[in-house]
Formats: sequence, structure tokens, C-alpha cells
Amino acid sequence: MFEIKEINPELTYEIRHIVLRPHQTIRDCMYETDLEVGGFHIGAFYNGKLISVVSFCIQNNSEFSSEKQYRLRAMATLPEFRKLGAGRELVNYGESIIKARDYDILWCNGRTTAQEYYERLGFKPYGSIFGYPPTGPHIVMYKRLR
Repeated sequence: MFEIKEINPELTYEIRHIVLRPHQTIRDCMYETDLEVGGFHIGAFYNGKLISVVSFCIQNNSEFSSEKQYRLRAMATLPEFRKLGAGRELVNYGESIIKARDYDILWCNGRTTAQEYYERLGFKPYGSIFGYPPTGPHIVMYKRLR
């Protein structure tokens, strides 16, 4: 149904802006981790149109004992394409790359409004809800890959 493939970070910015940061500038959708070594970005295409994106970067969260961690960032699907499974396919594709690189933990700062979604993908909440200005309340979600 979808074509899933690695993409350049620049292709993520428009969907990040529309879905995650509509009241901010497109520049606010460009993250410092986008070009870091080991990072990668994946897109889901539907009939040739990019409809969903996710980014992954090597970043440790000190709450976890493993030093082999990836962080999931900026997962977003255009509203009219939600509930079709694109996000799940993106995360599964990313996890396969991360496992092949021999990493142990995948984590993210998930919006509380997406907590149930991440739980359906096998993530568990960790710690307390915290503010993440200007995008609202978040919670750390994590998944052991080994």
C-alpha cells in the first residue's frame, strides 16, 4: 500500500510543520539532530505523495542504562492519511535498521495525546509527564529492542 524509504531531512519539514508545529515557523521544524552522523529519516509515500515521516538519531537518555540508544523524533502523518498504518510501517522499518546496527533501546519524548498510539507500537511510558514548550505535555516512551 505504501512505499517506505529513507529520505533527506529536508523532505520532512513540510509535514512536521503542518502536523507538529503549525503555529511556528518552518525553521522551527529543522532540528539540530537532522544532520548528525548515524541519524536517518524515513518517509511513507502513497501514490507517489509523501504522507508520513519519522526521524531517528543516536541520542542517549540517561534514564536508561544502555549506551546503545536511538531516539525517535518528529513522527507525523498528514491528517487525511491517518489510521491507514503508515506510521506503524515507518516505525517498523526504522526499528529494523536500528536493530541491524545493534542498538538496544528506542525512545522518544511523545506527546501525551499520542501515548496510546506509541503503546500500540510496543512502547512503554517512563517517568512523569513533563512540559515541552511550546508543543505541550509529553512523556518519555521507550522500547527495548533486544
